[in-house]
Amino acid sequence: MKPLIVIAGPTASGKSKLAVLLAKEIQGEIISADSMQVYKGMDIGTAKVTLEEMDGIKHHLIDILSPDEACSIAWYQKMVKEAMADIYARGKVPILAGGTGFYIQSIIYDVTFMDHEPDHSYRESLEEMAKKGDKGLLFSMLEAVDPESSKTIHMNNVKRVIRALEYHHMTNEPISLHNKREKEKQTPYNLGFYVLNMDRDLLYSRINYRVDQMIEEGLILEVKTLLDQGYDKSLVAMQGLGYKEIIGYLEGDYDLDYAVDLLKKGTRHFAKRQLTWFKREENVTWLNLQDYNLDLTQVVKYILKDIVVKKFL
Repeated sequence: MKPLIVIAGPTASGKSKLAVLLAKEIQGEIISADSMQVYKGMDIGTAKVTLEEMDGIKHHLIDILSPDEACSIAWYQKMVKEAMADIYARGKVPILAGGTGFYIQSIIYDVTFMDHEPDHSYRESLEEMAKKGDKGLLFSMLEAVDPESSKTIHMNNVKRVIRALEYHHMTNEPISLHNKREKEKQTPYNLGFYVLNMDRDLLYSRINYRVDQMIEEGLILEVKTLLDQGYDKSLVAMQGLGYKEIIGYLEGDYDLDYAVDLLKKGTRHFAKRQLTWFKREENVTWLNLQDYNLDLTQVVKYILKDIVVKKFL
């Protein structure tokens, strides 16, 4: 089996930096596992790794789509497989790094996606409901056809709610059953799966600091520029964390302090959901940063030893 290293964890935990440090040691290249970093022009709000932070390490699946283009999970999987084939062909090791659990799962278990012809009219009707603010109704529809999924998909995650409803509409099967079936698959890779974590108070403090940094670095101008370029606020990408909160401020719904508070709170909740997702995964090595005095170089040393012992490479 070919090697695949995964560096995952909640937002603001240091995944991007750790992945770069590790890549330098194992001749690796990094593939982003972030559902928002595929979009061009959405840099500050997604905490996208900068050219300087890449430090010469090649990164894949960043700045691929415009904000008005759809980023489906099937498309993402196809693009990652192509990137991995290229990386392997050049004798390098792929490092999948990010915090979007479903994206990571789709790769490590080679999840099979439906091959039915999509019903565009049905999807458009659901998206129209979302635009009108009927998220509660959409979620009630999900609870009715797939109560299991409604326990794990947050009502505000409109993208996943619509995906689950669309799957049921096309297959007459709950997507939770499909996911359970896929979960029972064994990974086709020689997999080293590492999840960063830290004390909850410290993580939340880092999140709050990151949000303050985003504002200082020009998040408001970034959002305003996207709107001026004609990207509608109802787009899935524009409803992402860091964008919908600032749009509310720009439209005069509330002041900047309230927008920042909303973003900090939303990001903390997001980090909590990320951790919940990764706790369901098997064969994961959890790395508590406080055990390494928050020193990522020490974390890299541990991973390198673990890779040798478990023969991931």
